[in-house]
Amino acid sequence: MIERFETERLTFRPVTLDDVDLLHDLNADPEVMHLINGGQPTPREDVVEVVTASIGNRWLATETATGRPVGWFVLKPDESQPGERELGYRLWRWAWGQGYATEGARALIAHAFTRLDVRRIWAETMAVNTASRRVMERSGLRYVRTFHLEWDDPLPGTEHGEVEYEILRHDWEGGSPASG
Repeated sequence: MIERFETERLTFRPVTLDDVDLLHDLNADPEVMHLINGGQPTPREDVVEVVTASIGNRWLATETATGRPVGWFVLKPDESQPGERELGYRLWRWAWGQGYATEGARALIAHAFTRLDVRRIWAETMAVNTASRRVMERSGLRYVRTFHLEWDDPLPGTEHGEVEYEILRHDWEGGSPASG
């Protein structure tokens, strides 16, 4: 578990159950949730479940200068894929477009490759989520594939598929933008 750490502008600390109400508020913003579930607020009990399941792998990021919450970041392990972690992030709308997602993603990638036994980090999003795709690319991840999933209630843009990006430890050590 990576405890508290800082980047140039952000302070990260592990998420706890004390953060449920704060994260519930984040998940209640229709614009934040637009490409996740069509803009619907996440029920509080679902937030509790996600936070409980991700303790030790999810961090709350705040602006170091102000203490204002920026969003959360996660390096989600998968028991079926040892040595791999899924990178994820969700930011408050006020923090969009300021480079915070890239700064946080790069920090978690560096920690994963230097402190954890990780060989591959991957992320996925809807193909139409160009902002998240830019974060992935600026963080050193490279496009792997486009794939299509079946949804009971598909969101607009689903017809374009999902995209997967990755960065491997040896590529990161070789000087990708996420290193250092």
